[in-house]
Amino acid sequence: MPTTTVDTRLDPGFSEPDAVATGWPEAVARLSAAEVFWLTTVRPDGRPHVTPLIAVWRAGALHFCTGPEERKARNLAANPAVALTTGGPELGAGLDLVVEGVAERVTDEAELGALAEAWADKYGEEWRFAVRDGSFVSDGGTALVFAVAPVTAFGFAKGSPYGQTRWRFSQETQESTS
Repeated sequence: MPTTTVDTRLDPGFSEPDAVATGWPEAVARLSAAEVFWLTTVRPDGRPHVTPLIAVWRAGALHFCTGPEERKARNLAANPAVALTTGGPELGAGLDLVVEGVAERVTDEAELGALAEAWADKYGEEWRFAVRDGSFVSDGGTALVFAVAPVTAFGFAKGSPYGQTRWRFSQETQESTS
């Protein structure tokens, strides 16, 4: 069964001398708690497209949804490479996060059901979705759901000390002993 390993490094070129790397568990806690994210996709002509949205952290990935005809869905159909960012507006405090990865469509109805519960738990009943035909469904229409498992992520600690942490993720297969 594959396991994910995380290589955590502080970038001394962008960190104060007394800074320490932020641990991935702290980053996950902040990703889980964050309410607003900015999704960056790539338009077919190569220009970036950035939009705010909500997302949930579950099973090692950030999940977001979008209507099938929205610009971000059309961009993802051509190029699934994305970045999701979150953080605060203060310069002197907090931790800004950037998660880079590949958006993969989630269509498994059991997983979508669990994600629908996660959306309602985090954002309230206003964000309650039904699951049908491999998508979220609500009064607003149909939404495709995507998962972004981090390939590379960055944490920007603001305040004293400033520090930049980079996390790189890799999949390793462990052989079964049974």
